[in-house]
Amino acid sequence: MKMTFRWYGDTDPVTLPYIRQIPGMTGVVSAIYDIPVGDVWPLERIQALKATVNAHGLALEVIESVPVHEDIKRGLPSRDRLIDNYCQTLRNLAACGIQVVCYNFMPVFDWTRSTLEMPLPDGSTTLAFDTAVIEQASLEKGLTLPGWDVSYEPAALKALLAEYAEVDETTLRQRLAYFLERVIPAASEAGIRMALHPDDPPRSIFGLPRVVKNREDLACIMAMVDNPANGLTLCSGSLGADLGNDIPALVREFGGQGRIHFAHLRNVKVTEAGDFFETAHRSEDGSLDMAEIVRAYVETGFEGYYRPDHGRMIWGETGRPGYGLYDRALGAVYLNGLWEGIRKTMRA
Repeated sequence: MKMTFRWYGDTDPVTLPYIRQIPGMTGVVSAIYDIPVGDVWPLERIQALKATVNAHGLALEVIESVPVHEDIKRGLPSRDRLIDNYCQTLRNLAACGIQVVCYNFMPVFDWTRSTLEMPLPDGSTTLAFDTAVIEQASLEKGLTLPGWDVSYEPAALKALLAEYAEVDETTLRQRLAYFLERVIPAASEAGIRMALHPDDPPRSIFGLPRVVKNREDLACIMAMVDNPANGLTLCSGSLGADLGNDIPALVREFGGQGRIHFAHLRNVKVTEAGDFFETAHRSEDGSLDMAEIVRAYVETGFEGYYRPDHGRMIWGETGRPGYGLYDRALGAVYLNGLWEGIRKTMRA
């Protein structure tokens, strides 16, 4: 496995020199954040990003993310041009040595939380999802939700949600298949592995359809285009927010098929009501058995990229919620320790 770290570019308070000092860190995953969604990423911009990362002794082989334009998810006539642009971006990324591209197919909103600073008993703060808070959110006043930091004007948001009210999971699944049938061959030819991220949380919010939320969804998507380039970002925290998802079993099934190209590893504490908050990475801190998840990766011979996912904000650190340095660094070291211990136990 190749340990990586999410980096948000030159404006990220977590700098490349700091990331390089984390034991076992091989590279970062990043993106170009100021290019409008749907436009082709210029080759020279990708080259410049990679040069910046490489200059600090780190690799850049995973892009997270190349966003999928909303018109593609809506099935509009403009999707063909946008998919062509997407394919050209993949060719440009491949020309710069990128191996894996993470993306998602969540309509309207990316990952969603009700709060970014839930206080924990130890004094740290974390990301949390409270269903009651989400359900009480007012569309009349507009919504600003974490993820891509995208704010919709109330009228535009209401119109978009009204449009999606007529879209069921079957229709959205068909639109995803349309996208994959055109993008996966281009990715495969370029040498790029596409890694679809699960819905976060893995359930409908605001009445929106969700089609990447459980084992059945993942199997369906892998079958849409049966090509090794059509793979997954298996996020333990996203799928793990539904305790019906057996994360080690998913790793063994899809990892055994060679379809996990990127692993996000984090822990969550899930309540009986289905609400959840994010915890430190240790198994005993959340609802997920992180040791068993890592064991599943080791046993299936996973040699891809992985990263510690969202972390708490600890030790007075300020910055991008979920993406501070300290707790993610602790998570990286913990995960590497699990990996080493399990491998040595298996060889004994």
